[in-house]
Amino acid sequence: MEYKIHGTVMQALEVTLARGESIYTESGGMAWMTDGIDMKTSGKGGLGSMIGRKLAGESMFMTTYTCQVDQGMITFTPESPGKVIPLALKPGYSMICQKDAFMCAEETVQLEMHFRRKLGSGLFGGEGFILQKLTGPGTAFVEIAGEVQMVELKAGERLKIDPGHIAMYEPTCSYDVEMVKGVMNMFMGGEGLFLATVTGPGRVWLQTMPLSNLAGSLKRYIATSS
Repeated sequence: MEYKIHGTVMQALEVTLARGESIYTESGGMAWMTDGIDMKTSGKGGLGSMIGRKLAGESMFMTTYTCQVDQGMITFTPESPGKVIPLALKPGYSMICQKDAFMCAEETVQLEMHFRRKLGSGLFGGEGFILQKLTGPGTAFVEIAGEVQMVELKAGERLKIDPGHIAMYEPTCSYDVEMVKGVMNMFMGGEGLFLATVTGPGRVWLQTMPLSNLAGSLKRYIATSS
């Protein structure tokens, strides 16, 4: 499998498959493809996996595309302006992603839901208790809204983040939520009552435009115009 990522703000992922190679995505994830690629939709992994994917922000049914000719091309596009991030996952290596981040992956990559174990993290962590977990071996692609910045944390090093800006992190990092200190900071600071804290070692990917923030801004304009 080979791939190219085209564009800047509204990127497109172009995947070239050789005969017999496959890639899967959520239902409706494909934008266009050449002749000779077989399409098969199923409940990949059974009922438990289907429910888990739905809770993690994806469709219950997944579609697998398999190349039946010497070479075929298939293109996937994101649901919002942002970046397509390729993940080369080694056997047993995982990545924790925000809900609805999954775009597509090789058949060998496992997609499942991931629970935040701490109550505070789940209730106030910006995306709820359930995230997505991608486990190798294989290549997966995720879509992240806005621009993306990766920060590598050393062991014990902490980063305080507005929860909606966390797009993805390595499972070696620990994630928690802490209350903002000071009454004026809580109610007049504009950042809400809680901040996320990610502690290294490990890498964390941050997004500049959480979809919840964008939706909130658009909602104000819609309310004004009506």
